[in-house]
Amino acid sequence: MYDHYSFQDATAYQIELAKQLRFEQIDQIETIAGADISFNKYSTTMYATIVILTYPAMVLKSFALATYETNFPYKPGFLGFKEVPALLKVWELIKNKPDVVVLDGNGILHPRRMGVASHFGILANQATIGCAKSLLYGENHLPAPLKFSTTEIKSHGETLGFALRTKNNCAPVYVSAGHLTTQRQSLEVIKNCIGNYRIPEPTRQAHNIVNDFRTGKLKAGFHEVSPDLTLF
Repeated sequence: MYDHYSFQDATAYQIELAKQLRFEQIDQIETIAGADISFNKYSTTMYATIVILTYPAMVLKSFALATYETNFPYKPGFLGFKEVPALLKVWELIKNKPDVVVLDGNGILHPRRMGVASHFGILANQATIGCAKSLLYGENHLPAPLKFSTTEIKSHGETLGFALRTKNNCAPVYVSAGHLTTQRQSLEVIKNCIGNYRIPEPTRQAHNIVNDFRTGKLKAGFHEVSPDLTLF
């Protein structure tokens, strides 16, 4: 999908995509998805999953798995070009779309407002939130070391996201709106997704499932989860 793009092409495309960004409150959230990618070092095969959970109970209901071949190189700021094609392939397997998708990466907390969550959100026409494990962009002041402490992350006076402590005395995560939701709603949703771990449940469970897929424990396709099934 993007293998023929140079980084110059990719930059221009991000600037054009960003013109389509919209931020609006989601009226009701009953289902939430987590999206993640896994791959073996030096491999061109992307293993992708989207998992769907109830909200706010965080009960896993279903997940979809697919692979995608890409030669687009990894470079900070261009993650969408490597991961979004695989995620769109998985997205096609899901009949009943979730109300919002959380991606392991940034939304508009990005130099061109086009992190992987914004990139996917626009192409899928889907509400998305980015929750990244490290800071890509913006001026950050670390929040207090208490759970749910937050600080705004700004660039040139504009709020692009939040640093959020999800546990006492642990490194923060970085939350930003992707598309079709607001910054404040994104932050509140992620807070409601925190369980016993630093990473919110949608992307944590997606991470575990996609690694099982990559290592051959799970097969491609759409899977309903029975109440008595224990995956991890």
